[in-house]
Amino acid sequence: MKLPARIAVPIALLTLAACAPATSGGAAGSDDKSGTLRVWLFQEVANKPKQQVVDQAVAAFEQRHKGAEVEVEYIPVETRAQRVKAAFNDPASAPDLIEYGNTDTAGYVKDGGLADITAEFDAWAETKDTDPTARTSVTVDGKVYGAPLFVGVRALYYRTDVFRDLGLAAPKSQAELVSTAKKIRKARPELYGIAVGGAYTYGAMPFVWAAGGELATRQGDSYKAAVDSEAARKGIATYASLFGDDNCPAAKCAQMGGNATVTAFAAGKAAMAIGGDFSHAAVEAGAVKGKYAVVPLPGATPGSIAPAFAGGNNIGVLKSTSHRTLAVDFLKSLTGKETQGRLFDAMGFLPTYTDVRTAAARRQPFVKPFIDTLGAGTKFVPASPGWGQIDASLVLPTMFQEVVSGRKDVATASGDAAKKMDAAFAAAG
Repeated sequence: MKLPARIAVPIALLTLAACAPATSGGAAGSDDKSGTLRVWLFQEVANKPKQQVVDQAVAAFEQRHKGAEVEVEYIPVETRAQRVKAAFNDPASAPDLIEYGNTDTAGYVKDGGLADITAEFDAWAETKDTDPTARTSVTVDGKVYGAPLFVGVRALYYRTDVFRDLGLAAPKSQAELVSTAKKIRKARPELYGIAVGGAYTYGAMPFVWAAGGELATRQGDSYKAAVDSEAARKGIATYASLFGDDNCPAAKCAQMGGNATVTAFAAGKAAMAIGGDFSHAAVEAGAVKGKYAVVPLPGATPGSIAPAFAGGNNIGVLKSTSHRTLAVDFLKSLTGKETQGRLFDAMGFLPTYTDVRTAAARRQPFVKPFIDTLGAGTKFVPASPGWGQIDASLVLPTMFQEVVSGRKDVATASGDAAKKMDAAFAAAG
């Protein structure tokens, strides 16, 4: 999933962290084979199914390692940036493993918080089936700093009843998507043709990528912004054309993020929305249950699939752990094929192993459009610690909002965004 970037940590938080229980009494850098292994995982909206899967992994691990026990704490996603930063600054109170968003990998590596587990990852037989993009999400400068837990991509949800009533077919290209959305809005003015959001960065980026644009390009050891290229601007303009009274009024939609667009669709207020595999449960619980279908988001040319952002979460071992061997073994328990299969069944999280994903699709056909999207090729954010600053500063949402509100044209807004991105890349080194 896309996670907000790290932020500066108040002194009070560091003080509180220093008072937290130590990992097990072992010295950081040692490799104790017994004691308590502390793990921080993200708390989900409905956390019980996830906890049950994790409990199974814990029980199996403790059975294999007599004298070792696992203490799992589920931390709120909203506060994880402060807590993780505090853990990096105070190894004595830090956990041994953490769950983290895959866009944070480069920043956490620069902060010195994550352990290099390249050797163990490469020697692990299961990783031969790891999706290449998922592996990229744990890799910085050729070294591996964790294991992928799940991957998430977005596709196009659409109302089958509305399309049937209006004699429409699922769009095959982005131009057709735009025209279809506007036809629906004209015929059914109480609906958004497609719910879009000016703050929905990862719903917007497939339009940029489908046009041949990029977020940034690698130059030596750093990156240079590319959102101001001709191709990127074309994609920005296509996405911006979906904002207006003829589809999704800018006054309402410019501030919307991904959750808001999916909520609008689930509530029956939109005929289409760009949502993730992870949005399925919310849509099923909404007013459109039984009246929708999902197809890959179309690309620029008819019949093509737009590149999607490969979101998801990873599990990492902290460099400060005093239980490296145990920590890596439990990482394998949490991110291995068996647990990922169970997490899919419990939570709908897409496995990062291609074979496990294929088996999941046989059990739950709803994931096929998302797997097809993964198979068509996905994109990831620049592997630079500067991305954290770009994300935290809302550079891309600001760019889109400036365009859709009419405050700036595409060239000016993208040029200003590129300058901010280059400054962040330069500051990150």
